[in-house]
Amino acid sequence: VQLQACGGGLVQPGGSLRLSCAASARTVSNNGMGWFRQAPGKEREIVAAISWNGGLTNYADSVKGRFTISRDRSKNTIYLQMNNLKPEDTAVYYCAVSRMAMSTSRTTYTAWGQGTQVTVSS
Repeated sequence: VQLQACGGGLVQPGGSLRLSCAASARTVSNNGMGWFRQAPGKEREIVAAISWNGGLTNYADSVKGRFTISRDRSKNTIYLQMNNLKPEDTAVYYCAVSRMAMSTSRTTYTAWGQGTQVTVSS
């Protein structure tokens, strides 16, 4: 499966962005998916995860209340709505597909998108 992420860019602190990630195959409809990010010099970390049917979500503490993950199974697409962005949110954001129905463990994610840069700066 191929994943195509888009929607990144440069935004001022307090601003919003919406990331999208489209999967090339319908086979992901039964898989959990997630968004990760990696800042320079840091390890890749999970930002948000969503279950196969969208019924369960999980967020990193640092983004709770500001980010919302969602999915449209008919379009094989997940989204990440990011509000009240902070400079520390600056990173390359990756979408990924898990081999499980829902997972917050990076080791279960087997397919990755190419990443989209998010820069929060005034």
